[in-house]
Amino acid sequence: MSPYILAVICILLSACSFYETNAQLSANFYSSTCPNVSSIVQNVIQQALQSDARIGASLIRLHFHDCFVNGCDASLLLDNNATANIVSEKDAAPNTNSTRGFDVVDNIKTALESSCPGVVSCADILALAAESSVSLAGGPSWNVLLGRRDSRTANQAGANTSIPSSTEGLTNITAKFTAVGLNITDVVALSGAHTFGRAQCRVFSARLYNFNGTGNPDPSLNTTYLANLRQICPQNGSATALANLDPTTSDAFDNNYFANLQNNQGLLQSDQELFSSATTLSIVNTFSSNQNTFFQSFVQSMINMGNISPLTGTNGEIHSDCKRIN
Repeated sequence: MSPYILAVICILLSACSFYETNAQLSANFYSSTCPNVSSIVQNVIQQALQSDARIGASLIRLHFHDCFVNGCDASLLLDNNATANIVSEKDAAPNTNSTRGFDVVDNIKTALESSCPGVVSCADILALAAESSVSLAGGPSWNVLLGRRDSRTANQAGANTSIPSSTEGLTNITAKFTAVGLNITDVVALSGAHTFGRAQCRVFSARLYNFNGTGNPDPSLNTTYLANLRQICPQNGSATALANLDPTTSDAFDNNYFANLQNNQGLLQSDQELFSSATTLSIVNTFSSNQNTFFQSFVQSMINMGNISPLTGTNGEIHSDCKRIN
């Protein structure tokens, strides 16, 4: 029996200890209390996409950055609040001037509060928004497991140390995934979310001009791609100028990201490193040659990530405004 099928059975039966965090999450959690939750989320994102082609990638990144810090609890969405002793994760180094889409999350929350007041958590909104963003871009659809509740605290220090960075190397990144119960296949599959979206020049410009302090570009960069990137990000140009993470199909969710890596056209250091390590190279090749295999693995990895330490039952609360505790 394949691990994928076994994982699905474990999820359905809540019977495997590795998947025990699923025990209180369910695809049918809102079936009686907010049956249209998925379509409400998708409608708001479809509207946002009309004026912002990159919003889907931004929304999936919010879910990722939320789950890696104290679990998938919407703590990332909380603003600073001195009275409640909340120091916002939004101001942590991986998030400040980088994470975006909070306004769309607020619009989703407003729509849900209008339809099903006090029912759907902000943590579940992030999980649902990630799925809608992928499917609307041509990627796979899946039944999102739901039932998370929202945190009453934030962890800015944790956000500074727990969120993987594009420049820290595959060993460190893998360790951060392992720390939250994810494995090397999850690393490669979830990196495949870089099949859409953008990155600011400041995140990767060292690869173009001064890789690891050498005064030279990253030798693994395709030379034509390097020249193109230098046009977008000249040496003393804007640090916030944007480059497509996938230079081939920039707004579509497909497996071209992995073919890009095979052609030395990974934008971020963490992307290209997946093709230089023996442990990940074979997975990259598999995903590049078979989009369905990538989609299946991606869905399973998203479910795995969405299961990181959720607050369930009577823990946490259902925020009425995702920016603040009740």
